[in-house]
Amino acid sequence: MSRKYAWLALFLLTFPAFSQSRTTIPHLKKQGDATQLIVQGSPFLMLGGELGNSSASDLGYMKPIWPRLAQMHVNTVLAPIYWELMEPQEGNFDFTLVDGLIKEAREHRMKVVFLWFGSWKNSMSCYVPAWVKTNTQRFPRAQNRKGQGQEILTPFNKENLEADKKAFVALMRHIRETDERQQTVIMIQVENEIGMLPDARDHSPAANAAFRQSVPKGLMQYLQTHKNELAPAVRDAWKSTGFKPSGTWEEVFGKSLATDELFIAWFFAQYTNEITEAGKQIYALPMFVNAALNRPNVKPGDYPSGGPLPHIIDVWKAGAPAIDFLSPDFYNPDFKHWNDQYTRKDNPLFIPEIRFEPSVAAKVFYAIGHYQGIGFSPFSIESTDKPADEPIAKSYRVLEQLSPVVLAHQGKKKMEGVLFDKKTAVDTVKLGGYIFTVKHDYTLGWSPKAKDDEWPQTGSLIIQTGENEFTAAGTGIVITCTSDRKEAPLAGILRADEGTYVDGKWVPGRRLNGDQDHQGRHIRIPAGEYGIQKFALYRYK
Repeated sequence: MSRKYAWLALFLLTFPAFSQSRTTIPHLKKQGDATQLIVQGSPFLMLGGELGNSSASDLGYMKPIWPRLAQMHVNTVLAPIYWELMEPQEGNFDFTLVDGLIKEAREHRMKVVFLWFGSWKNSMSCYVPAWVKTNTQRFPRAQNRKGQGQEILTPFNKENLEADKKAFVALMRHIRETDERQQTVIMIQVENEIGMLPDARDHSPAANAAFRQSVPKGLMQYLQTHKNELAPAVRDAWKSTGFKPSGTWEEVFGKSLATDELFIAWFFAQYTNEITEAGKQIYALPMFVNAALNRPNVKPGDYPSGGPLPHIIDVWKAGAPAIDFLSPDFYNPDFKHWNDQYTRKDNPLFIPEIRFEPSVAAKVFYAIGHYQGIGFSPFSIESTDKPADEPIAKSYRVLEQLSPVVLAHQGKKKMEGVLFDKKTAVDTVKLGGYIFTVKHDYTLGWSPKAKDDEWPQTGSLIIQTGENEFTAAGTGIVITCTSDRKEAPLAGILRADEGTYVDGKWVPGRRLNGDQDHQGRHIRIPAGEYGIQKFALYRYK
């Protein structure tokens, strides 16, 4: 071997990460009008499960959970990293939990999204270390209107920010050093459900001083640039003062609780953005922030105010540009309403947390099919004694097979999703020159449960996989078809097969051109069943 090549071999052995371009670490990439997560060079559909808050704090407790997750076809675990356990003494870091979670995930062929429980978790600062909690002079708290301290670190203090930032940087450095080549950790959530309680904003002396200052130029410039695209709540507050180009918070937005929330949102966003930027300088994984959704007709302060909620999402977009996207946590029923508000050109949909209940098995098809979602993750997913029998396990089994097909068609206007209950039992989908009328399975009236006051939620995604060829996957749906061509307005089912996908290739099972498709009248996946059907159509008049 020549001296030249011997030197190169020694260099690569000494610095193995150098041979791997930074562009190959997990990152986001556009495909058409969809945003995809790229892992090890390929798009990745996250079939996730978020652990309960305390499960990941003990590796022994987690041992029996990993096989349970595997039975549910989970490919990604969302797990907290607790600041108090990672930095029990200032400057002394313990990565035992981090390393243990990564090791177990690798052994079970799963990926990990770490949730940084740093300054805030569900508004409160319950996971900050004891050396932070007990030193309120150095690490001051937010205060209510009466001047009473809250169990919430104020975002108006540099010591609070720097302590969190140093810990987060240490975490990202450790992940890069131990996992960059394997890419087990694919994304990071920065903080958790940030928000101010019991008032709409912090009333500490530092916060009050900031409130009397002018609205920062960065926010004003964003508002002016995006004036015609702003969320209604932000635009209406600004409009109430005649769209003033500058002034204090109350001069620009008026005197109200809404203004208080806009104010605290900006400073929460700025604080979180600085932590995110510092972490990305070390290891630039995709990073997001989640929101605890508010309920209608509840005033700021009665819900965690100032987090990345849809009515103030523009404040976060202006104040936290380093954050890749903002995400909803679901514990209220209006699934479509909230997803519509989070799905924007500058914000792809990822659902990191949703109540673990039977309806998620239908919702996941809609989130991926209609919103081209990056992923989906029920909360406390380990809390089941029969993991393989859970409805979400059956949906994930289907989506596990279908992932290569979904990813190939995202963003290309060849995929759509539907979601049904008794109140909303019919939808229309247009794909490939055909019009699909899709209905809840109980609309057929064949099931005795069709007479019940409530119907289970059902859902499906439909993909155009070829000329006159389609794949439907889901549960509890009936599809009838017509053509959009005037010369041949009718559509017939040429063939319909159930089957499976193996390594992205279709393996047909039964031909369903008899009773199962009602002698060519419809495509049907009954309620309570979870499957994939591939069908071809033809036109006639």
